[in-house]
Amino acid sequence: MRQRLLDIFDTLLKTFGKRNWWPGETQLEIIVGAVLTQNTSWKNVEKAILNMKSAGLMDLDTLNAVEDRILAQNIRSSGYYNLKSVRLKNIIKVICEEYSSSIELLKDNDTNRLRKRLLEVKGIGEETADSILLYALDKPVFVVDTYTKRFLKNHGFYQGGYRYSDVQAFFMDNLPLDAYLFNEYHALLVALCQNHCSKSPKCEDCPLREDKEAV
Repeated sequence: MRQRLLDIFDTLLKTFGKRNWWPGETQLEIIVGAVLTQNTSWKNVEKAILNMKSAGLMDLDTLNAVEDRILAQNIRSSGYYNLKSVRLKNIIKVICEEYSSSIELLKDNDTNRLRKRLLEVKGIGEETADSILLYALDKPVFVVDTYTKRFLKNHGFYQGGYRYSDVQAFFMDNLPLDAYLFNEYHALLVALCQNHCSKSPKCEDCPLREDKEAV
């Protein structure tokens, strides 16, 4: 299975090229984006991040001190802005109070211990926590989303359960523990599903068709 997954990765990389995920100029911006992208499109998140930058809010201590209502006004485009302002403040508070306002100190922690701590933060679920770990902190953790599950269901070589932990374990048990590989793989699966594994699949042009070399 490891070789099959690696062959699929190589084919997708040749087809779509490097995806350069996650968009963000700083680690903090990536963390903010991971929280704001819950239940919305990235286009809406980009608007919110631009608003935050213009308001001078893209700073840990400033975010920790800003009033919820002011933050909410600036992230309005991301949807559920009152809820997301609280969730964002929750994780920022942890970084400021427990890691001396340093993302580098946060990054220095053991991956499993850090993941457990992130999941203890109210409003931070598995996908958000793992996105922060992988994209902001460069930790080898595979991110699972709707596209990941759709890929597995459509291509038929996975027989396990579809809980988040089951799907994550499938990839992490069958691939080298490498942050770059996990980063690109997840992003490539998103590209595949957006182009071919939609609600009305376009299988005839799929680069992973059974009659192609990779599978």
